[in-house]
Amino acid sequence: MPVDFSPDSGRRIKRFALAVAVALAAGFAVVSLLKARERSELAELSRSEAERRPAVVVTSVRTAGRDQSLSMPGETAAWLESTIYARVNGYVAAWYVDIGDHVHKGQVMALIDTPELDAQLAAAQAQLNSAKAQVKVREAESEFATTTYERWRDSPKGVVSEQEREAKKADYDSAIARLNAARAQVALNQAEVNNISAIAEFKHVTAPYDGVVVERRVDIGNLVTAGSSATTTPLYRISEDRPMRVFVDVPQSMSSALLRAGVAVQIRTSALAGKVFDGTVTRTSQAINPQARTLKVEIDLPNRERLLIPGMYVDVAFSADGAGSRPQVPAAALVFRASGPQVALIDADSRVRFVSVTIARDEGSVVELASGVKPGDKVALNISSLIADGEQVSVNESSDKAPGAGLASVKSDSTAPR
Repeated sequence: MPVDFSPDSGRRIKRFALAVAVALAAGFAVVSLLKARERSELAELSRSEAERRPAVVVTSVRTAGRDQSLSMPGETAAWLESTIYARVNGYVAAWYVDIGDHVHKGQVMALIDTPELDAQLAAAQAQLNSAKAQVKVREAESEFATTTYERWRDSPKGVVSEQEREAKKADYDSAIARLNAARAQVALNQAEVNNISAIAEFKHVTAPYDGVVVERRVDIGNLVTAGSSATTTPLYRISEDRPMRVFVDVPQSMSSALLRAGVAVQIRTSALAGKVFDGTVTRTSQAINPQARTLKVEIDLPNRERLLIPGMYVDVAFSADGAGSRPQVPAAALVFRASGPQVALIDADSRVRFVSVTIARDEGSVVELASGVKPGDKVALNISSLIADGEQVSVNESSDKAPGAGLASVKSDSTAPR
C-alpha cells in the first residue's frame, strides 16, 4: 500500500499529536488537583483529631442533708443470760421446764437424785446425835465433880488434907473441860450437818431470776457432775429479755458524736417489717477497738411485748449530728492509687487535677470526705486511666439528681499516669 507523504497528511498528524498532549496535560492537572484536595482534607482531619479533648462526666460536690442518719447493723442480746450447772453429783430424777418456758425466780427446774450426798448427810446427823449424847454424859460428870469439889472446899481445916482438896478441884476443872470439849464437838458436827444440808438443797435446780428457758441439755437418768469446767455438761440456759440490749459497732469517724448517752436511735429488723423501735444510746465502751477501729455502743429497749429476742440481726439508725457539713461525692468519683484515695477535680479551664482525699464515711454508692474537696467543686466520674494530671478535657455535666445515683462502682487505678 503506498504511503501518503502529502502536506495535508503531515498537518493532520501534528493536530492529532497536539490534541493528545492537551488531553494528557488536562488529565494530569485534574489528578493533581484531586490529590491536593485529599491531602488537605486528611491534614484537616488529623488536626481536628489532635485537638479533640477527651470527654468526661462531672458532678458537683454536695453536702449531706442535716437529717441524714448513720445506719449500721447491730445485734440483740438478753438483759441477763445464765448457764445453769449442777452443784451436786448425781442423776437427773426429773425435769419440769423445757425450751421456751417462762420461769420465775426460785422455781424448781429439775430434781437431782444424790444417793451419796444423802448418805453423807445421814452419817453427819448420826455423829451430831452422838455428840449431843456425849454432852449429856459430860454434863452429869461435871455436876458430880462440882458438888464433890464444893463439899471438899467448904470442909473445915484438919478434916481433909490440902492434897485431897486440890485433887477434887482438879477433877472439877477436868470435868468442866470435858464438857466444853463435848459441846464444841456438837457445834462442829452441827456445822457439818448444816453444810451438807445446804449442798443438798442444790438437788433442786432453781431459776436465778424471771426469764425464758432457751436451752435444755438434760434428760431423766443423765449423770451430772458438780462444777462448770470444760468437761461439765450444763443443765439449762436461761435469759431475761425485758429489757433487751442492742449492741452495734460504729466507725471511729462517728465515735465523738456517740460518746455521750441519750443520742436518739431507731431500730428495725426484717423479721418485723414496718415495726420501728425508738430508743437512745445507753452507754458505750468509751474505747476504740484497735483491730476494727470501731466503738461499741449499747441501746437498751423495754421490749415489753417481747417482740425482740436475743441474737436477732437489726438495723440501727443513729441521728448523725454534724455529719451534714461534710462534702459528699459518688463512689464512682474515687480513684484508688498507691498514695491513697483521690478524686479528679475539674478546674475552671476544664483541666484535670488529681487531689488526695480522706474518707470519713462510706455508705456504698456515696462517700463522705473529711478533706481534699469542698462543696461546689466539680469532680469527674469513672475517669479513664489514660487521662493525665493537668490534661484539658471536654466536660459533660451529670444528669443525676443525687450523688451516686445510677453510677458504676468505684474505679481502682494504681497505674494511671500522673
